[in-house]
Amino acid sequence: MSVSFESKTSRRSFLSLSTIAASSLLAGCTSTSGYGRMAGQQPGPITVPIRPIQIAAAPTDAELAVMYGPLEDGGYVIPAVPYKQIDPRYYRQQVIDPTGERPGTIVVDTPSRFLYLVQPGGTAMRYGVGIGRDGFAWQGDGVIQWRQKWPRWKPPNEMVARQPELAKYSIENGGMEPGLRNPLGARALYIFSGGQDTLYRLHGNPQWRSIGKAVSSGCVRLLNQDVIDLYDRVPIKAPIVVKQ
Repeated sequence: MSVSFESKTSRRSFLSLSTIAASSLLAGCTSTSGYGRMAGQQPGPITVPIRPIQIAAAPTDAELAVMYGPLEDGGYVIPAVPYKQIDPRYYRQQVIDPTGERPGTIVVDTPSRFLYLVQPGGTAMRYGVGIGRDGFAWQGDGVIQWRQKWPRWKPPNEMVARQPELAKYSIENGGMEPGLRNPLGARALYIFSGGQDTLYRLHGNPQWRSIGKAVSSGCVRLLNQDVIDLYDRVPIKAPIVVKQ
């Protein structure tokens, strides 16, 4: 099931569609047809050869208990994750970099439900993610223009129109207060392309069962413990590449 990437020379050839759709209240973001897509969209997905992923440092049981244990952050206590109920492939871990991208780049491997943060020395941090359902697609590359700790969730007007019960969290009403039930979780990293907000986010996730699945309305969701780790590692204006 693992998918990896070719060398840097073929970077432009593997930018492709990730599958996005509208979802329930727990969806972190939304998209509508033609709205929020990244610049330079190509018609249809492009596939490339893959190469095996090698683990550089698989976490031990003791490390996992700490990594996914309860965490106090920003005045909130994030509950422990029952990580033994999650497929081990989605644990945060260091791997031999399969992307060929330069250090500091984020690469989202949609089919395999992985997010990589490329590191110096030929390695990458790999995180398990949940991604959007089929229906709303975007592709391309961008930049993490803005980052926020314990963000407010403001569903776009298009989502509110589909789900009127969300009107109390609308942009006009100031959004949902930060907290453990907020769909954006403990952190949000905002993806821009061509100077424009794509409306897609990398964000925390109060539902650990969604990792490794296609469940959200268009954004890439991580465990809260993982998104905090990613947030602390990602450089300012980090480039991001998405692949299907």
